[in-house]
Amino acid sequence: MTGARDRVLEEATASPTVSRAEFEARAPALRVALLNAQFDLRASNESVVLLVAGDDRLGIAELVQLLHEWLDARHLDTCIFDEPTPEERERPRYWRYWHALPARGRMAVFVGAWPIDAVGALVSGQLDDIGFEAALLEMLEFERTLANEGTRIIKFWVHTPPAERARRLEQVRRDPRHDWRVEPSDWDLHEIHARAEPHVERLLLQSSTPWAPWHVLDGRDDRTRDLALAEHLVADLGAARAAPPAQSVPPLSPNPGRLPAVDLGRVLKSNDYERRLDDLHGQIAELSRRARLAGQSTVLVFEGWDAAGKGGSIRRITQALSVRDYRVMPVSAPDEAERAHHWLWRFWRALPRAGTVLILDRSWYGRVLVERVEGYIDQPTWQRAYGEIRGFEAALIERGYVLLKFWLHIDPAEQFARFKARENTPYKKYKIGAEDYRNRARWDDYAVAAEEMFARTSTASAPWHLVGMNDKRAGRIEIIETVCAALARRLDDVAPSA
Repeated sequence: MTGARDRVLEEATASPTVSRAEFEARAPALRVALLNAQFDLRASNESVVLLVAGDDRLGIAELVQLLHEWLDARHLDTCIFDEPTPEERERPRYWRYWHALPARGRMAVFVGAWPIDAVGALVSGQLDDIGFEAALLEMLEFERTLANEGTRIIKFWVHTPPAERARRLEQVRRDPRHDWRVEPSDWDLHEIHARAEPHVERLLLQSSTPWAPWHVLDGRDDRTRDLALAEHLVADLGAARAAPPAQSVPPLSPNPGRLPAVDLGRVLKSNDYERRLDDLHGQIAELSRRARLAGQSTVLVFEGWDAAGKGGSIRRITQALSVRDYRVMPVSAPDEAERAHHWLWRFWRALPRAGTVLILDRSWYGRVLVERVEGYIDQPTWQRAYGEIRGFEAALIERGYVLLKFWLHIDPAEQFARFKARENTPYKKYKIGAEDYRNRARWDDYAVAAEEMFARTSTASAPWHLVGMNDKRAGRIEIIETVCAALARRLDDVAPSA
């Protein structure tokens, strides 16, 4: 995007408009080129998001209709983002956009979306200037994350100068054939957009990147606007996809790691365990009811060695919860639909509603564990994942989720003993196979990956809790105590003051 800092919108309406004859001469070839680009996309490993926003609602509606006419609508998804629904408000801000992302080979039109959210929040006073800067950074990081995994984002801002916008609204309102197109809110929006223009200039300049460019369209004339959109689309889709530059990953300082420091010698007697478990079940049951009433969401992540006791620990938690209040999500290799999207897509979609608990038996950390160790992805990709994970978890914390991450640790001898016990227990034989022994042979590789994972993704707001599980009873009690303490702190923090 070129031009002086404060004249992006003005420059968009400085050129002559397109005549009818010129439009009719140029449009047919552009329509063919757009269809060809859409056909090529279907056979690719990419997806495309066409974001259409602006200050001219009528013009935006006409553009969406044009896209459905000039493209094959069977392979075009359209999402109109108005005010968030109650369900959307229960999740992090970007949940609804992740939820709507197109699969590889498909194209989606997003109307409004995150740029309108940011400008609207600033104009309405929900954000101050610092908050708006933070929203722009969040926007850039979201677009970078998608672009890194093969999503093209092409953004269009439809601009009609205020006087022309008012004239057109009045013209349509007075036309008995088309007056239905003008909504009562259009005049309110007209006033809001007039106040928002300086902030829109800033948005367009600061959030246009080679991998998610802005194109400002002249909304004064339909033919000029429509040709410009088609030409930008043909050019952007025909060019090689711009990838964000790789972000450097700082080296870790030498340290002995956290795994050797985990206490594996603790033992809890059976009677003490049963007594303490009963007490903790009462606590967590009461806390979960309070969380339901308060709308407090919780995410529990369980990672660790095979046979470390993830399933048993999860069951000791859910035994005390109402079945309506939780969901257990076992995570394995992604299915076909999940492979067709960004690797974080399935986790964003799974985020719990207000007042409920999501428990993950393995999680997004497979990206930097099994996918790294087994060579399913290359080093730049798993190194990039640390930042993507931190961003994802920061969104959960910012929305107010309780997020707890547990690594269940045992030593190799204990793992081997549990493998043998599984082989000799009829109802546990399904849990053991050749792959478990193969993974065991790579213990040192997984330990290296786990240590780096702890170092790069343990933050003040989302730390890793390493739990010794050679004695399952002691480990389970520690886990439930940690969950109860975190929930109690959060509920006390959000409780209304007397």
